Amino acid sequence: MKISKLLKERVSFSFEVFPPKMEQSLEPLKETLEQLYKFKPDFISCTYGAGGTNKGRSTELCEIIEKSGHDVMTHFTCIGNTKQDVLDYIHEYVSVGVENVLALRGDIPHGLDGTNGDFSNANQLISFIKENFPDLCLAAACYPEKHMEAVSIEEDINYLKLKQDCGAEFLMTQLCHDVEAYERFVDKIRKKQIELPVIVGIMPALSKDSIIRMTVSNGCSIPRELAEIIGKYGDNPEDFKKAGKEYTAKQISKYMDAGINGLHIYSLNKYKDIVDILNASDIHK
Repeated sequence: MKISKLLKERVSFSFEVFPPKMEQSLEPLKETLEQLYKFKPDFISCTYGAGGTNKGRSTELCEIIEKSGHDVMTHFTCIGNTKQDVLDYIHEYVSVGVENVLALRGDIPHGLDGTNGDFSNANQLISFIKENFPDLCLAAACYPEKHMEAVSIEEDINYLKLKQDCGAEFLMTQLCHDVEAYERFVDKIRKKQIELPVIVGIMPALSKDSIIRMTVSNGCSIPRELAEIIGKYGDNPEDFKKAGKEYTAKQISKYMDAGINGLHIYSLNKYKDIVDILNASDIHK
């Protein structure tokens, strides 16, 4: 099912997973997926490795998800891809049943000053895919607290408008712990005639080091409540995880109250902690 159609009917609920390296077994991830399916997600998104690596495993994982009877959205970046690469890989995804693609520029690998491919930004990739695969539903990334490389939030929103104009049908947020920042962002983009539905990505707070690394690397803020958890429990991993799961459950409720179009949980390929968080939240009550 095309996600854009779903978003016209209700608030979506979904998970993100990533394929293991080629030398690693898929069995642990299959077990995780079986546990996540119990929450009846509307779709599962599948990313792949930094710098555009592991695309082949991504196709394999997308096929597994589709064969399970669940809709999937693949991530696809500009990094290292020629126009022919895009045609070849997207044909592969379509052949296994994929109808939804999140088209991204992707993070520039260390040592490169560009994408090392035929597309330098996401709007070019979106336009090319839309032209060659008009039946696909395309999503674009958005950054409630501004992309790190953008000079200003206004400049970033101008680029977002280009993504809409090039054929994106809905938006997926990058990591954002600050619900109020998200609300300000939505207000700004609506005033700029960006009418696309916005699905919010939630990064569970399970580890001090990983939450700091992910937040800093994406240029996002750490709200006071999360900062207090880091300060109080940062030296005790188990206590941090317990407090972090409680924080994430409350964050989900805050986002739901903010009137979002969809909720997307970064599963980190772990199901036990995700199950605890969702059971503590009121999303399925």
